[in-house]
Amino acid sequence: MNPATHDASRPAGFRQVISQLGVDSPALWWSLLYFFCLLSGYYVLRPVRDAMGASGDVAAVFPARLIGWAGQHGIDLKDFTLQVLFTGTFVCMVLLQPIYGALVSRFPRRVFLPVVYLAFIACLGFFYWAFNRELPGRGAAFFIWVAVFNLFAVSVFWSYMADVFDNENAKKVYGYIGAGGTIGALVGPTITSLLVERIGVGNLLLVSALFLAACLLCILRLRPWAVRREQRNREASGEDAMGGSVLAGLRLVWRDPLLRSLAMLMFFGVGVGTLLYNEQAAIARQLAQDASRTAYYANLDLGVNLLTIVVQVFLTRWLLRRFGIAPLLLIPATAILLGYALLAAAPLPALIWVVQVATRAGEFSLAKPARETLYTRVDRESRYKAKAVIDTVVYRGGDLSFVWLHKALSALGSSVVFLVGIGVAAGMTLGAWRVIQAQRRLPETGSAVPVEGKPA
Repeated sequence: MNPATHDASRPAGFRQVISQLGVDSPALWWSLLYFFCLLSGYYVLRPVRDAMGASGDVAAVFPARLIGWAGQHGIDLKDFTLQVLFTGTFVCMVLLQPIYGALVSRFPRRVFLPVVYLAFIACLGFFYWAFNRELPGRGAAFFIWVAVFNLFAVSVFWSYMADVFDNENAKKVYGYIGAGGTIGALVGPTITSLLVERIGVGNLLLVSALFLAACLLCILRLRPWAVRREQRNREASGEDAMGGSVLAGLRLVWRDPLLRSLAMLMFFGVGVGTLLYNEQAAIARQLAQDASRTAYYANLDLGVNLLTIVVQVFLTRWLLRRFGIAPLLLIPATAILLGYALLAAAPLPALIWVVQVATRAGEFSLAKPARETLYTRVDRESRYKAKAVIDTVVYRGGDLSFVWLHKALSALGSSVVFLVGIGVAAGMTLGAWRVIQAQRRLPETGSAVPVEGKPA
């Protein structure tokens, strides 16, 4: 049954999308549910992670041996909490990248996608035990793991969406799918705000695990649409192992102009966010209790996601279909440049909060959907391997670079941090422009790689 004729109460634009998708319309609903559950599960965890990063209790964050070693060398880890955590995150990303590359090279999609999520659920079970036992060093381990989980899980999600939807349908539905995720990103911190002081941090992890289990169901239900899209466009099937080198993603990013531009955009985009995040953490440290810091970050996430969903519902699809990716990449970049200019002139805490909300909302509602539609037009190796490198190693490499840069600049004051941030935002704008130019050489539909034995 066509949902457009089944429920006349839905907005006309939404009914039109469903009608145009025809028999593929259930894929939209399962994709919405998938992204909703994924971001709900993540945003239950994110305030807990951020509270750990802003914690002044180094004994709860770092293992005793590391604290002892730092003390022997005259280092107060409390002054380097985020720098150490971001460094550990980057190291983990680099070590995990070959493992992920081997997984996607040697196993078909129906195997490696569930394995990724089952591994994340198992890790949540471990952290449930660690928090209930108050295991020393649990904060650092959890902070790093959540960062790894977020990037790999979301990257895999969008790679899978590029298997399910071609470029034309992606322009129609990615805004709505993103809105489904944003609703989940609203639900997640709401759950955390309401329950963290009642049931404790450990039990929240079980709530997140339930959301990830629902993601597994969505992966299985979406599989027929991914197969159908590949058959229709005569692309290499994801039901077969991809093959190739486990490090192919790194080589693809180095050689391909579009992928290099996307990496540049990602690196500087992470930079503007990291500088803001560190200034925000300085404010949060003034809150004495972990629960208070967790609630603070949860409220920040609520503000980001409320603005995001408004833009996704009313602007993203219209801009993407009418003008392509250019405005979706350039509007956030311009807004960030303006925000940093204002902060350099007046680095007020309230203005930092406003720019943080605008920066993250622009990324989620405009820039990310624009970037993700590009992956519907490339081959599967670029879609899974190169994309994973950009979304994980390049992302965390940017985090690592700018978290230490912020540490050096913070001694000079917030105004200096934001003056340098203007240059970083300019680099992000240049990266966006290069992506816009490079994507014009891509085919409009499908991948450049045909099914073996059939013409492209």
